[in-house]
Amino acid sequence: QVQLVESGGGLVQAAGSLRLSCAASGRTFSSYSMGWFRQAPGKAHEFVAAITQSGASTFYANSVKGRFTISRDSAKNTVYLQMNSLKPEDSAVYYCAAGPVATITSTSRDWGQGTQVTVSS
Repeated sequence: QVQLVESGGGLVQAAGSLRLSCAASGRTFSSYSMGWFRQAPGKAHEFVAAITQSGASTFYANSVKGRFTISRDSAKNTVYLQMNSLKPEDSAVYYCAAGPVATITSTSRDWGQGTQVTVSS
């Protein structure tokens, strides 16, 4: 099973940018599709973006399409989320996840520590 550690969160002004990283341990990183999720205070976990094992296909929630970009570097066992044009409503704890492409957008999973993103207006 792959272990995941998120980083790169912080405080940014609206319209600013951040890049989140998710480092994966283990040799099976390239076997998994990867996803990013977020949870705002008082709300349920929400799918944000996903990328397939090869990186050939990506998927985005409508709320972030055109502003966020997911990518992966298999040599570094890392998946990234580049977030541009940030809005206050993007404020949340962001989590990454690994799994088969058929279920990568599912929010029914165990969560790690995540990384906090706060966007000020």
